[in-house]
Amino acid sequence: MFAAEEIIQKKRDGLSLEEPEIDAFVEGVSSGDVSDAQIAAFAMATWFRGMDRSETSRLTLAMRDSGKVMAWPDLDGPVLDKHSTGGVGDLVSLVLGPVLAACGGYVPMISGRGLGHTGGTLDKLESIPGFQTTLGTGPLEKQVREIGIAIVGQSDQLAPADRRIYAVRDVTATVSAPPLMISSILSKKLAEGLNGLVLDIKYGSGAFTPGPEKAMELAGQMSRVAVSAGLPCTALATDMSAPLANSAGNALEVREAIDFLAGRGVNTRLEEVTLALCTELLLLGDLAESGEEAGETVRHSLESGSAAEKFARMVAAQGGPAHIVDRPDAYLPTAYICRPLLSDADGYVSSVDTTAVGNVVVSLGGGRRRAGDRIDPAVGLSDLPVPGSRVEQGQPLVSIHAADEASWLAAAAKLSVLYELSDRPPKPGPVVYGRIEGVSLDEN
Repeated sequence: MFAAEEIIQKKRDGLSLEEPEIDAFVEGVSSGDVSDAQIAAFAMATWFRGMDRSETSRLTLAMRDSGKVMAWPDLDGPVLDKHSTGGVGDLVSLVLGPVLAACGGYVPMISGRGLGHTGGTLDKLESIPGFQTTLGTGPLEKQVREIGIAIVGQSDQLAPADRRIYAVRDVTATVSAPPLMISSILSKKLAEGLNGLVLDIKYGSGAFTPGPEKAMELAGQMSRVAVSAGLPCTALATDMSAPLANSAGNALEVREAIDFLAGRGVNTRLEEVTLALCTELLLLGDLAESGEEAGETVRHSLESGSAAEKFARMVAAQGGPAHIVDRPDAYLPTAYICRPLLSDADGYVSSVDTTAVGNVVVSLGGGRRRAGDRIDPAVGLSDLPVPGSRVEQGQPLVSIHAADEASWLAAAAKLSVLYELSDRPPKPGPVVYGRIEGVSLDEN
């Protein structure tokens, strides 16, 4: 029997924890024998001292095994999912999930809510009237089997130790500790019973990771832990130096995702990232033999309307309107004021403070600064310019969707200084910077 305080002391002193010690600590978290104060001490010791890859892998598996682990022995296709480290206008999950389901995959996607400047997939979907993001594992499994996709929040049955540890990390400034972040993310994905996972590690002015090199480092750490835990995984480092989509805001992003699926308009950066992530998953799931074949399969799912149909069926199954794809304007909420902010100069957009753009959405009421904050699903930004866009003085720079005039004016004042203009268009950088294929601990 291992005492929690002895495990904490060992990590505090910079020593590696053995597998039985990690298992015992996580079991104590699940049973309640380990207190919140002890979780906080463990998290802070880990933040300062870190964990090696073997420890991180064991912590991941222990948290996975703290609850139910789904199994899919009777499916005729692979179970696939993705995780993104988050950004502004990152609506990829809303498109990727239906595409994968239309291509023969099964997607039990456990998603999160927005906090800080980044948006959350659950918040976006809840802008659809009636949409339910809470499903028990039984209804979740049933829907995935019947439709091929469900997007839900974490339930008490899946990785419950992670839920308790994360709640403490959130109020003790230890969310960013890499071993704790990696084990938190991967324990939930492993509990889904996946056959393949792709990680989208963002970098740039709108990401938590500042540069591509650090993103590749994190991608390598996460993918190696996933593979060592038995989950085939690849990771991409992708650019978040500008919003990924044309819009930022919950209902606005759902509308853009629907337009993407229905072929009514596509942001090229969003398309490139989505295609790259889908390609990785189709290859991991043996649904394509090459990147070229995977790309063709994805495009067919979009052009045939089968991906849009999967989205519509998912929405209806989770309590939303069945005709959301055909008539999004009839169901999605709209803001009281929608008016463009006009540019005060001519030039090419050379850069943008993407985190600040996300914070403007939060200030409009479209995000939360604390976990309990209420969200206005209608507000946000649309017609977002990307680096290289030409803007003219007196012409629209960005459209602001606000609940009232005061909110619109406050957002306009902030946005007017976030875009830097130049006489010449900037040299475009890669949207997908690099790729990491996970290898086992024995291989590296």
